[in-house]
Amino acid sequence: MSEARLLLELAGQAALLLWGLHMVQSGVQRAFGSRLQRWLGIALGGQVRAVLAGLGVTAALQSSTATALMVTSFDAAGEVGLAPALAEMLGANVGTALIVQALAFDITVVFPPLVLAGVVAFRRGQRTRTRDLGRVSIGLGLMLLALHLMVETMAPVEASPGLRQALGLIAGQPLLNLVVAAVLAWAAHSSVAAVLFVASLAGSGVVGPEQAIAMVVGANIGSALNPLLEAGGDARDPARLRLPLGNLLNRLVFGLLALALLPQAAAWLQALDAAPARLVANAHLGFNLTAAILAFPLLPALARLLRRALPDRAAAADEAAPRYLDEAALRSPPVALTNAAREVLRMADGLEAMLKTSAEAFREGADRDGIKAMGRMDDLVDRLHHAVHAYLARIPREILGDEEGRRLAEVQAFALALEHAADVVDRDLVHHAVKWQRRAVPLAAEEAAALEAVHADLLQQLRLAVAVFMLEDIEAARSLVRGKEALREAERQAMRRLTAAGPEAGAPGLVLDAVRDLRRVGAHLATVAHPLLERRGELLPSRLAGEDAAVIVE
Repeated sequence: MSEARLLLELAGQAALLLWGLHMVQSGVQRAFGSRLQRWLGIALGGQVRAVLAGLGVTAALQSSTATALMVTSFDAAGEVGLAPALAEMLGANVGTALIVQALAFDITVVFPPLVLAGVVAFRRGQRTRTRDLGRVSIGLGLMLLALHLMVETMAPVEASPGLRQALGLIAGQPLLNLVVAAVLAWAAHSSVAAVLFVASLAGSGVVGPEQAIAMVVGANIGSALNPLLEAGGDARDPARLRLPLGNLLNRLVFGLLALALLPQAAAWLQALDAAPARLVANAHLGFNLTAAILAFPLLPALARLLRRALPDRAAAADEAAPRYLDEAALRSPPVALTNAAREVLRMADGLEAMLKTSAEAFREGADRDGIKAMGRMDDLVDRLHHAVHAYLARIPREILGDEEGRRLAEVQAFALALEHAADVVDRDLVHHAVKWQRRAVPLAAEEAAALEAVHADLLQQLRLAVAVFMLEDIEAARSLVRGKEALREAERQAMRRLTAAGPEAGAPGLVLDAVRDLRRVGAHLATVAHPLLERRGELLPSRLAGEDAAVIVE
């Protein structure tokens, strides 16, 4: 076999391995993506739980890089402590080592039934999750097939003096072996793929024990570069670099320690299991377990150092600019959807400020500063809506599972509802407040109280809408739809006051116009509850199921 053909076959088999890895990741993310992220966020409350969570999520996703992207989004938002996030990465690194342990055994007999079962589930499955799990099974089968082919391809490598000579030139250079493996792991975006390739080289006798261990260390360091490079896209937010940089520092420090103890480590591992492939797998596990145990008590100090070196983002000069729409996260739908949801919450904050300003305008009079502030808030809501819409449009639809697709639609719908509600407040309510002030028509105590009450109800409706959007709170959804009836009753009361005042009425007519506009805002907010109630079978075509009172759903 010529060297060119050998390299071509190895490249194709490595590509098959990476494609199988991609199928496992995409299948798991489609089936459990949002749940995985939710479980991970809950587990990051403590360092020990974080280690276990990182191990479990990485074992499911077959990639510590994907796990790192999720945890980086939590840390950059200040939603979790940096020390638990670093602990999670220690667990993720151990998780990749356990994957290699499983794949290093001779389990070639397993890949045909895995592929067969996966194809049957993918083609015949009635539920989307069944098809996604079928994709996972196919991916695992392809990974095992690729490893089997790589071993067979490398078997006659001893007859290739050119390749053996090239690898032999760096046999006595541990640091150079480390760099070669680090580049390989960085290019493959996977320490699993790089370490398994090293195991194939060791199994065929191309590299010796010390050389293989140095390459294992390099693969660990190289895979830690990917999260750092992908998190470094926004120079305005250095806090995003803290977690991946901390993970890389841990691997560098313990990598240099491993190189210093390379002869002793090779002797220990050979005594444990002299089989070359098992030695590589054990070296990978031993390196990550040792690093996790030794680094664990030092994480709080490392976290303080990283926070001092990489402070939080300075307040943006343009308040209306998006803050969380990280382009690197688009390849991980759960992370991208969480980023978009955080921007939508900023839109909700803008609408809340507008409603409070509107209430003050009717209570104390509309001044220029208040009107300008409301205009700025409306501009913020509009610009964030467009940014969120464009960001979500760039998420590849082919990697979205049913759950992610539903969540994407909910984020889009709530952003649109907030944008429409803000337009109503800015264009119509402000107009009525200015008209009332110019006419200098005093509001009766009853009318002023009615307007104040409607504004207060709307603020409560907005908070309920956020609870439904973020937590899928069913009680909040029911209250949100019921609240539309209260707004409708406020409109009827305003109509009665206008009728009683007669044709020359001034203030009652303006109050009725304002209440109608506020009811439109409430109708926009209530739309966030409809999908949840429909899924639970609690929303009839025209009424809320289970209610004695007639509640019209518009």
